[in-house]
Amino acid sequence: MDDETQSTMAAVGPRLKGLRTQRNLSLTALAEATGISLSTLSRLESGQRRPTLELLLPLARELRVDIGQLIGAPQTGDPRLHLRPVTRHGMTMLPLTRRAGSLQAYKLIISPKMRSPEPEQASHEGYEWIYVLDGRLRLVLGDNDLIMGPGEAAEFDTRIPHWFGNADEHPVEILSLLGRQGERAHLRARTTPR
Repeated sequence: MDDETQSTMAAVGPRLKGLRTQRNLSLTALAEATGISLSTLSRLESGQRRPTLELLLPLARELRVDIGQLIGAPQTGDPRLHLRPVTRHGMTMLPLTRRAGSLQAYKLIISPKMRSPEPEQASHEGYEWIYVLDGRLRLVLGDNDLIMGPGEAAEFDTRIPHWFGNADEHPVEILSLLGRQGERAHLRARTTPR
């Protein structure tokens, strides 16, 4: 076995332990869920046992990751983004871009918990473009209080105090593009000759 393969195999244990603890699973709970003995799991995590496909498949399934993530496989030419959603204060943010410092794209799913009769507006550097995919969005922008539905878009300077959330008791899904100050979204419609 070459050095690269050995180091990849040695990294499985710590990666497995990290994924398990991240999901607040005990070794016992993971053993019960996968049918792998507690001692085998313990030895896998400590690096005393080499992982096999028969062990990795049920672990990946239970931890809800692909095997490549368990073994730390390098990215191939796959153009898909594998970014993780973050949920805070009733809002799930799924990043759609990965480069810091430029235009950032997110899909946001806003829970009805974000509905507020007295929203607290905030301001920051940047420029934002919002497109409503589903549901009804309430956008408070300075003195304007707007309700937006599917297919509607808004763009604004984020130095203007703003807040957005649910307009009713249903979730709302939006696309959000956030750029540096002065960077605006540009839309172009292609015309077809008649």
